[in-house]
Amino acid sequence: MTTTTGPPITEIRAVDSLTSTGYDSIILIYIANQNIVGELQDVVAATIELDPGVDVAVVPIELPSKKLVLSYIGSIDADYDDVRVLKSAATTAIRRAIKAGSRRPLLCLVEYPQFINSQLVTLLGVLEALYTPIQVREFNPSKAKKVDYLGVWTENKKRTALLIPIAQKLETSRRIACDIGDADPERMSPPRVEEYVKHLFVNTPIKVTTISDIKEISREYPLFEAVNRAASCQERHRGRLMFLEYNPVGSVEKTFFLVGKGVTYDTGGADVKVGGHMLGMSRDKCGAAAVVGFMNFIKETQPKNIRVVAGIGIVRNSIGSNSYVADEVITARSGARVRVINTDAEGRMIMADILCKFKEEALSAVNPHLFTIATLTGHACLTVGLGYSIVVDNGPAYKASFCRELQQYSEEIGDPFEISTLRREDIKDHRGVAEGDDVVQGQPKPSSQSMRGHQGPVAFLLLASGLDKYGSASDTPIKYSHLDIAGSAGDLPNPATGAPVLALANTLLKFTVDSA
Repeated sequence: MTTTTGPPITEIRAVDSLTSTGYDSIILIYIANQNIVGELQDVVAATIELDPGVDVAVVPIELPSKKLVLSYIGSIDADYDDVRVLKSAATTAIRRAIKAGSRRPLLCLVEYPQFINSQLVTLLGVLEALYTPIQVREFNPSKAKKVDYLGVWTENKKRTALLIPIAQKLETSRRIACDIGDADPERMSPPRVEEYVKHLFVNTPIKVTTISDIKEISREYPLFEAVNRAASCQERHRGRLMFLEYNPVGSVEKTFFLVGKGVTYDTGGADVKVGGHMLGMSRDKCGAAAVVGFMNFIKETQPKNIRVVAGIGIVRNSIGSNSYVADEVITARSGARVRVINTDAEGRMIMADILCKFKEEALSAVNPHLFTIATLTGHACLTVGLGYSIVVDNGPAYKASFCRELQQYSEEIGDPFEISTLRREDIKDHRGVAEGDDVVQGQPKPSSQSMRGHQGPVAFLLLASGLDKYGSASDTPIKYSHLDIAGSAGDLPNPATGAPVLALANTLLKFTVDSA
């Protein structure tokens, strides 16, 4: 069995001048009518004059690198474009440079004041395109690195020195999320996710605890156990609960609790997915993957005054004679009696008991905020489209304006969120109906065919975990935000994106280049 400690880090070198030797191309991302770097001004102007509609071009230059890869954005819409135009152009440019034979590209970073973090996001776009999926690396190690190294030049040497390490930490953390999220159901089966995570955090400030004993899982996490039941018959598919904890040196001012959905493959269970809808369900572990990636960023930055606790439920929603089925009534960790409606609504089941555990711990924590992160609903994709995550706050989090804060900071880093709101209908629709039921798990139809299909699961998580008792009117209100990343995590055959690692880092830690 191949063991990896994480993805390779792209070597980035700070460059003093565009005339530096050792590079075989210069990459420039250019927005129309902006200032052009002196050495490149004439060639850029001539290229655009010759072809005003150019997208990306490789042109000769009289510098040691010999060729310029120009990615031309054209004009931007000040009202509706965001910093992702730079990220997209950067990804296109580095791919074109590699196609042109470049192994030692030099990235010329221009600052575009209309976008906060313009240089950082541009660099991250290049690095994202240089990522090689884990199974490609392991099958053919020679393909692990797409370039020998990457040069970076800005007009401010001090800023360049700050920019490079933060970009490396962010991209490495995103790549870790992609390793887990992108890999097939066997390469990242629950035991192998455990192996990967343990190697990643050995001898680091992150404490890792694993629960694999079926009896303990059944006793402490009964909703998770129900989903794990069919897969538990196969040792290589048996579920894992993993907890990761970071405690800062000194006093704690904030505590973040993160729960990640890690369904390594989703057959739908007894309510089996049909009509080709099972294809791509290895990506249903991207919530847990993002949590692990974010914890790596915590490891790399070791923030002061912030305690972070994460829990990931890693399970295969298999089908078989031992499957859990609709109509079952299961007593959750919280004591709530949950009636199963659809076994394909497994994500909320595996997270609810972990959320309940964190609710218990939050009662004695300093300034706690709880999160669930999951590729939870097809309805989220229909609501906001591909490339966007959704945040839904409970009452205390909404009153603290967290959703608006997340929307702002996520957009600044090119990992955007849209806001949805929890309503009384969502809570009402998930309260028990039959005598003896406290909570109904969902609706018979898939979320994509149900009204308020991405808000309803948040109501279930509140009710099943007991968090509904800690709203704004309680003596101890607890902030809770649900992040649905079904639209942003990346669907096959496209690569996993690692969303929302960048958004979490920028929002929860405020870790900007200037503060690095």
